Amino acid sequence: MKQRKSDSISSEQLCHLVVKGMQEKKAVDVVVMDLRDIKNAITDFFVICTGNSDTQVDAIADSIETEVYKIISEHPWQREGKEAKEWILIDYVDVVAHVFKKERREFYGLEQLWGDAKITLVEEEFA
Repeated sequence: MKQRKSDSISSEQLCHLVVKGMQEKKAVDVVVMDLRDIKNAITDFFVICTGNSDTQVDAIADSIETEVYKIISEHPWQREGKEAKEWILIDYVDVVAHVFKKERREFYGLEQLWGDAKITLVEEEFA
């Protein structure tokens, strides 16, 4: 089983850092999905947001990584989609960030796929 290098903060605190990184670049429709009570879930949290352009999607992803590194000096375990800028996935093991362009987010419908998760719409001042 994969494990975060640093256990200096909880998965919930890491989730807040990811949200803060999203908010720094004006991500829209930020949703936190708590998967901790779901049997066989691959992570504790999904954090999903939308960017309005390739440039914004890229900037949001960079901001997430900067925010997390600034606080816990940790790089993501895995990163996917940086080239296409349609759906960038940033995996911190306990928290997985999904930065979508609107059309891709609607197409994949992660919120519906994980319907048993506790879903929280993030207000502007969440972090």
